[in-house]
Amino acid sequence: MTHPITVGVDGSPESRAALAWAGREAVRRGAPLRVVYAWHWPPHDMVGGGDREDQARWAHCMIEDAARTVTERHAGLPVTVDVIDSDGGDVVRALLDVAAGTEILALGSSGYGAFVGFLLGSVGQRVIAEAPCPVVLVRSEDRPGDEAGGREIVVGHQGGPEDGAAGLRFAFETAAARGASLRAVRAWNLPPVFAYSPGSLKMLDEAGGLEPYERKALVEALQPWRERYPEVPVTQHIEMGSAGQVLLSLSDRAQLMVVGRRADRSGVGTRIGSVAHAVMHHAPCPVAVVPHV
Repeated sequence: MTHPITVGVDGSPESRAALAWAGREAVRRGAPLRVVYAWHWPPHDMVGGGDREDQARWAHCMIEDAARTVTERHAGLPVTVDVIDSDGGDVVRALLDVAAGTEILALGSSGYGAFVGFLLGSVGQRVIAEAPCPVVLVRSEDRPGDEAGGREIVVGHQGGPEDGAAGLRFAFETAAARGASLRAVRAWNLPPVFAYSPGSLKMLDEAGGLEPYERKALVEALQPWRERYPEVPVTQHIEMGSAGQVLLSLSDRAQLMVVGRRADRSGVGTRIGSVAHAVMHHAPCPVAVVPHV
């Protein structure tokens, strides 16, 4: 069974852009589209008061209008709608339950600097950090034309050849569905002297130095996906510098950026890896945050 592309809507410009993005992606992948609105009473953003029934009526009208908009654009696309009243106010849990049965979860993201719109603050961070599927963040300025004109799918890779396989798979699948080229990026820095071990020194010596070592790791990581998707043109990009900064320097040429997600918990809540955090807050294009398997 084909899992749906799911999009969260709330009537904001950001969520409308996410809806449009998700509709196009569902058509490309031959997947159904699921439109959801998760809320709880009392809502934190309810304007002008009102009661629970008023909010429920507004929610159903809003989501039906959203579904009508996307079916008018894509005749024949299967679209379902779902208004989720999360008892106890646990919107995060409601959205994570939705994400468990979806191919991609698309959410609206505000302008540069802060993640607002469909979700706010720690709620958004938790959904991104804990979702079992890729989460795609879409700016309100996103347009269909941004997916054309030679713009690339840009994917970051770190670690060994087997690390980040989920992100590479998602990037290649998306590039193949769009007929787009792919740029695989691996950034590296000089490690501190104490980070060297006899084993790592041996591998670096065999590779001929740090940059050749990084290039070899990227080649090996890409090999199975290049074999599976031979039609996707691939550029290997090796650059010395911070991974977040290197990826952001390429964001203007990207129609989509794909980053892996390493989530960890601290005493102040869930944190997302620094590279994913930097890209999803500052890249102008849609960003896919893909959990590591």
